[in-house]
Amino acid sequence: MITRRFAVLLAIGLPLPALLPSPWLVVAGVLALAAALALVDLAVAGSLAGVRLRRDGDRTVWLGHSASTTLTVTNAGARPIRLGLRDSWVPSAGAGSQAHQVELAPGAEHAFTTTLTPTRHGDRPAVRVTLRSYGPLGLAYRQRRRAWNDTMTPAWTLRVLPRFPSRRILPEKLARIRVLDGTVVTRGRGHGTEFDVLREYVIGDDVRSIDWRASARHHDVVVRTWRPERDRRVICVLDTGRTSAVRIGDAPRLDASIDAALLLSVLAARADDRVDLIALDSAVRTRVEGGGHRTQLPRLIDAMASLEPALAESDFALLARELLRRDRKRSLVVIFTALDTAPMIEGLLPVLPRLAARHKVIVAGVRDPAVARLAVLGPSESVTAADVHTAAAAERVLHERDRVRDVLARSGATVVDADADTFASQVADVYLLLKASGRL
Repeated sequence: MITRRFAVLLAIGLPLPALLPSPWLVVAGVLALAAALALVDLAVAGSLAGVRLRRDGDRTVWLGHSASTTLTVTNAGARPIRLGLRDSWVPSAGAGSQAHQVELAPGAEHAFTTTLTPTRHGDRPAVRVTLRSYGPLGLAYRQRRRAWNDTMTPAWTLRVLPRFPSRRILPEKLARIRVLDGTVVTRGRGHGTEFDVLREYVIGDDVRSIDWRASARHHDVVVRTWRPERDRRVICVLDTGRTSAVRIGDAPRLDASIDAALLLSVLAARADDRVDLIALDSAVRTRVEGGGHRTQLPRLIDAMASLEPALAESDFALLARELLRRDRKRSLVVIFTALDTAPMIEGLLPVLPRLAARHKVIVAGVRDPAVARLAVLGPSESVTAADVHTAAAAERVLHERDRVRDVLARSGATVVDADADTFASQVADVYLLLKASGRL
């Protein structure tokens, strides 16, 4: 195949014979000379059969951060090669410079680094490395078929973990967990607590916590200490149906739900509770059952990374069957969904009483601040009829949302309805309150 340099050579050489008496013979000579040079260049170009590729680098990255991968090219052939390559990724991988050129002697190798700044979470694969071998004059190159390039391309997938902006408030929530565990202050016995250890009495302890029998055995005054009950079960349910694709600010509603579920999962794991995950729309997309505390969080984060909104109606009857059939032990079920009228009335409300009879249910929905802004009219002198209609429609949406929230509460669920910037924090606060009062 010919290059742009060959086209430039013709563009320069062809106009010159027009000044001569018999230009056509000279034009034919110029074309023949250029074609001969291109054929010689193509014959001298190194073979691609001796090129070897391997890839190293990051396998995972948090959304909003950058990762890097290194593509190493080795010339295993017996001749030097002037190589051009294009390292192609899917557009959402946010790859930097993808085209490279290098000259490799026999046995030499060269590494190219690609910086990736993904724009979406999930799996972002490398598509193809396209190889070209140029001649010394740069007039022609060798390139094999796409199937051969696909075979030569080393497989590589970058898993982009979901954005976790509520990480900034994690130290504050963990401090409250330590308070509940008694590592900061000493708690007395109460609802939702279990016996921890006996220790020596110190001034300031509640005298009602003195264990007189143990004191008689130890010949010293000892008190009982208590801690919140552990090994409770928390089930995070992520609605991946069509309502999860609605954009709240700059991101889909599902991203805000994943952020809140991540914060809740970290807190529950630190409190020695078991965390499960269910993601569903018209079918169960993923289910992760918590294992050991050291392994459950990576598994949950990895499962959330691959979730995407689906253009399907969420089947809450399927969720009820899953929870009532497999999860017989009382658990805290946190359903991250949209508090819209139609999905709630036709989907969740019919099955909510059965769920609330066996489990403690929290229904958490992200509120769109744009709707609240539309419900507020500006100065009266600038208000138009269209503004009034828009404000009335927004006010009706807010009223319907309040009605749905009241109906959910009467059906036995605790409802969290908050803006995206405080949503994760409020969900975590409800969990901590239930943990402290022993109502998990």
